[in-house]
Amino acid sequence: MTTTATTADALEDALASRFSCRGFLPQTIEDHVLRRLFTMAQRTASWCNSQAWQVELVGGAAVTGLSERLLAHVPVAAEQPDIPGPERYEGVYQDRRRACGFELYNAVGIARDDQMGRLTQMLENFRFFGAPHVAIITSPKALGTYGVMDCGGYVATLLTAAESLGINAIAQAAIAMYADVVRAELGIPEDRSIVCAVSLGYADPDHPANTFRTSREDVGVAVSGLP
Repeated sequence: MTTTATTADALEDALASRFSCRGFLPQTIEDHVLRRLFTMAQRTASWCNSQAWQVELVGGAAVTGLSERLLAHVPVAAEQPDIPGPERYEGVYQDRRRACGFELYNAVGIARDDQMGRLTQMLENFRFFGAPHVAIITSPKALGTYGVMDCGGYVATLLTAAESLGINAIAQAAIAMYADVVRAELGIPEDRSIVCAVSLGYADPDHPANTFRTSREDVGVAVSGLP
């Protein structure tokens, strides 16, 4: 297929307008729209076409049950991720991370010294920000880094496809830090690593967390050798 200006413009618009939704309406997504979304995401490119991703899509009572277990577990238990998190953030990576956090706290009115407010906002991750649908993304442990990388590509495609369909979403690594709880609740096999969750629904336009947008580095800094 020859790419047209209209196709490129539509993709550019979707990428530019997408944001991480942190406040959802209770309205569910229609079944045929969900099927179209995940059919689109299935076109993600992968290493040797292995298509490492497996998705557990939950809604309704299953979301509530998973949220309740996580909220009871997280404040009192240590993290048990299948995939270790970053050792540390340094330099520009720490700067970007801090900026994102400060912008979120400012949007929802949490002061830097308000530790309880920060904890409450952090726990919203485990309420899935009120989303009616949650997709848990897993990868075969045997595929190691390449399987996880393919799942990252899948998540990026899923987020962009959701935006193109008028669906709001957020990718959540926090859920993967408690892989033991997610695995037990959803019956995910031990031979699969829990990579992340993607919460899906429709944004609450009045929620203050949805008012801020993260910035992006200039392309000339991120990419060497551009003309």
